[in-house]
This record gives sequence, C-alpha cells and structure tokens, in this order.
Amino acid sequence: MLKVSNIDVYYGDVQVLWDVSFEVREKEILVLIGANGAGKSTTLRTISGLLKPVKGSIEFDQVRLDQIPEHKTIETGIAHVPEGRRLFP
Repeated sequence: MLKVSNIDVYYGDVQVLWDVSFEVREKEILVLIGANGAGKSTTLRTISGLLKPVKGSIEFDQVRLDQIPEHKTIETGIAHVPEGRRLFP
C-alpha cells in the first residue's frame, strides 16, 4: 500500500504542494488528473524520492520513503521514469 499523508513540498522558497493526502491499496489504481502546474509531476517526484516533503509522510509497504535516501527508494519497488524525455533510443 502507498500512503501519502499531508505533504507540503517546495521548490526553493516557493511552496508547490499543500497538504496532499491519498492512499492506494493493493490492486487499486489511482489517477492524478489536473491542469499544467497543478502538481502532478511534483507529487510523483516526491513519492520517488527526487524531492523531499517539508511536512507530512510517504509510506510504501510500511517503509517511510520520505526518510530514506533517494537512491534507496528504487529498492522498495518505486521508480520514476518521466515521459517524453528520450531516455531510450
């Protein structure tokens, strides 16, 4: 299970996420929908460890993702592969 609880995220001095919370239980699918600049990518970057929340927590299968180094996040089964970045030839 993935549980995002009350996260606040900043880019420098600018707050871009306020009090975001949701859960994804086993065999569920969650879809993030919103306009450009709504925080979809920031939310995913925070879950995958590329950004750290200033407030709140992120838990996946009872591991606090927000408390481990980003390079350890991949070991939990969480990965971030951005679309359209020509990562592969």
